[in-house]
Amino acid sequence: MPHSRDSLAGDPAQDRVSDAPSDNWVYRILPARLWPHAQLARWDRPIGWQLLLWPCWWSAALAPQAMLPGAATTGLPNLWHLILFLVGAVAMRGAGCTYNDLVDQTIDAKVARTRSRPLPSGRISRASARRFLVAQALVGLLVLLQFNTFAILLGMASLGVVAVYPFLKRVTDWPQLGLGFAFSWGALMGWAAVWGSLALAPVLLYAGSVLWTIGYDTIYAHQDKDDDALVGVRSTARLFGDKTRPALVVLYGAALACFALAYLTTGPVTGPHWPAYLGLAIGAAHMLWQILMLDIDDPDQCLSLFKSNNLFGWILFFGLVFSGLWSLLFPLAA
Repeated sequence: MPHSRDSLAGDPAQDRVSDAPSDNWVYRILPARLWPHAQLARWDRPIGWQLLLWPCWWSAALAPQAMLPGAATTGLPNLWHLILFLVGAVAMRGAGCTYNDLVDQTIDAKVARTRSRPLPSGRISRASARRFLVAQALVGLLVLLQFNTFAILLGMASLGVVAVYPFLKRVTDWPQLGLGFAFSWGALMGWAAVWGSLALAPVLLYAGSVLWTIGYDTIYAHQDKDDDALVGVRSTARLFGDKTRPALVVLYGAALACFALAYLTTGPVTGPHWPAYLGLAIGAAHMLWQILMLDIDDPDQCLSLFKSNNLFGWILFFGLVFSGLWSLLFPLAA
C-alpha cells in the first residue's frame, strides 16, 4: 500500500530507510509521525554528523597547543567549544542532508538504496521538508553566533560550498572533492574559535581532512556505482573503478602527510608532542587496514569500512588530547 504524504502507513518495515539500522533510537523513542523528519536529517545514521564533527574537534584540540605571542592556554580543548561543535554538526549535517534530498528527489527515486527515503517514497511533502530545513539551519546559526566575529564570518563563508555540493555529481567525476571542501570546514573553525584568525596549521589540517573525506566517500560511493551508471550520476568510485585501492593509498597517504605537517607547523615548542604523533601512526595503520580489506564489489563491506572512519577520528582526537595533557602535566619533559 503506498504512503500518503506526511503520513505513515501501518507497516513499520515500509516506514524505514533501507540502508539505516532498524533498531536505531529514532524508531524506539520518537513518535512515528516524526520518523520522516529524523530520516531526512539522518538521525538514524549518525556516522554523517560524526564525520562532520571530527575536523572541528581535531582543530579545537590542536589550536590550544599553538605557540602564539602573549597566548596563555592549558593545551587542552575548550569543553564549551566541543559541545557547540557537536550540536552544530548534528544540526548542519541534518540541514545539509535535507537540502540534498530536496535537490536529489528525482535521482533518489531511481536508486535502489535511496528510493525508500522520505521524499521519494512520498512519506513527507517538499513543503514540510523545507520547513524542517529552515528549523535545523536556525539551530546551526544559533550555535555559530556563540563564537567570535571572525569564526562567525568564516562559518557563513562555508554556505556557498554547501549549496553547490548536491549539483556536482551531475557535472564532474569529483563530487567527493566538493564534499571534502564542505565537510572539512571545521578544521578551520576550531582554530578560528580559539584564536580569532587562521594560520598555516589549520589550513594544512583542512587540506588533510579534504583528502581523507574524498577517500572514505569514494568507498561509500561504491555501494551505488551500478545505479549511478544507469542514472548518470558521477563519482570518484566510478572514476577510479578497479584502481580505487591505489587511489586510496595516494589520498590517505597525502592526508596523513598534511596532518603531520599541521602538527609540525603548530609550534616548535608548544605544538603537539609524542602522543599526537603516536595517534597519527595508529590512524595510519587503520587507514592501511581499510585499503587492504576493501572489496569494491561488496556493498555491505564498503559501508562497514566507511563507518570505521569514525574510529579514525577518535584516534587522532585522543592523540591530540593526550598531547595537551602531556604538556600540561609534564611541562619540562614536553
